[in-house]
Amino acid sequence: MLIDLKHIFATDNSSLPIEYSLDLSSTEVSGIYPLKKPVTVSGTVSNKASLVVLDAVITYEYDAPCDRCGAETARTHTIRLNKSLAVSIEGEESDSILTVPDMKLDLDELLYSEVIVSLPMKHLCKEDCKGICPKCGKNLNDGKCGCPEKEIDPRLSALAELLNN
Repeated sequence: MLIDLKHIFATDNSSLPIEYSLDLSSTEVSGIYPLKKPVTVSGTVSNKASLVVLDAVITYEYDAPCDRCGAETARTHTIRLNKSLAVSIEGEESDSILTVPDMKLDLDELLYSEVIVSLPMKHLCKEDCKGICPKCGKNLNDGKCGCPEKEIDPRLSALAELLNN
């Protein structure tokens, strides 16, 4: 969706409300499609004293298997966005300034890039997830599995017997 901002750039103390949702369900991340529900954004583009600012909140649900135990988990993430908008920038680029050369904001591109950059590097079902047992594969969040905690390397079992005697 392209938003024409010519009126906002031309008029001080003007604002434009934004309520939009974008379907990113076909976006593949690490071999899965975790964005099953639409990404939503709400906020405003406003001009105060000739400074045009985008102030918005992006919300999305990340639905993927837990990285430790494999349980399907959906978590809602929120991104707070506060960027100054400019027609052009002289000098170095800045993360806090978004250029809109033709005074049109491509909201789809902005949402896509902000969501992709903010995706969790480690997705857990809960912060203290215990994972799965490397021996039997039981989910340790459901309880202990009965496998020995410390197993002796079979190549060193003769030395272990010497220590026991």
